[in-house]
Amino acid sequence: MREVEIKLRIRNERTLRKSLKRCGARPVHAAGKRLWQYNVLFDTPKRGLARKGQLLRIRTERLVGAPGGKPMEEHVSVTFKRPVSRSGHLNSRGRARHRIREEMEVRVADGSSLTKIFEGLGLTGWFRYERYRTTFALPAEKRWGRGLLIELDETPIGTFVELEGPPEAIDRAARELGFSKRDYILKNYLVLYLEDCRKRRREPKHMLFEPLAGVRRKNLRGKESAAAIKFG
Repeated sequence: MREVEIKLRIRNERTLRKSLKRCGARPVHAAGKRLWQYNVLFDTPKRGLARKGQLLRIRTERLVGAPGGKPMEEHVSVTFKRPVSRSGHLNSRGRARHRIREEMEVRVADGSSLTKIFEGLGLTGWFRYERYRTTFALPAEKRWGRGLLIELDETPIGTFVELEGPPEAIDRAARELGFSKRDYILKNYLVLYLEDCRKRRREPKHMLFEPLAGVRRKNLRGKESAAAIKFG
């Protein structure tokens, strides 16, 4: 499967939601529900995957709603991504307009056992990040939006929208939401997190919300950060 996407930084979530409503976009899940996603990136000690622009990730997610609600079932998946040719998706300056990768994802029953397998193969879970994601889809009558996902991500470093799907649909959706191609972000969340840490003069660790941020974890080293900026 080929993944084509961009990110957009959201300064005003209320304005964005009004734009989504005006476009006819509706949440995929029940009202008030969003996905909590906890991600762990794995690599070799020398960051062999990152140097090739590749990603290996275990993701745990569950649907959440209002505080105190009934706990939902967790789902675990393993994902592998790698770069593909960008021909046909370049702007007038020869730069990529969208982030394009080959993506393979499989649902697994036991993330803990898979982690042990990865560790037995010499891989380490070296970077962790979480987010709350609300996925929107356009109505069927908007044929131009077929295959397009509009994903609102609330992260520890701010709110973003990911547009994923056919390139033409991504561009049109961005325009209808009030953005231009100058607003496109092709960086992954790891890079955005590292930039945020530099801006705030904080030592990079893991991109986690405050309740989890205090858990003792191995910090990122500078060379690991530099090797990782190609993927995410």
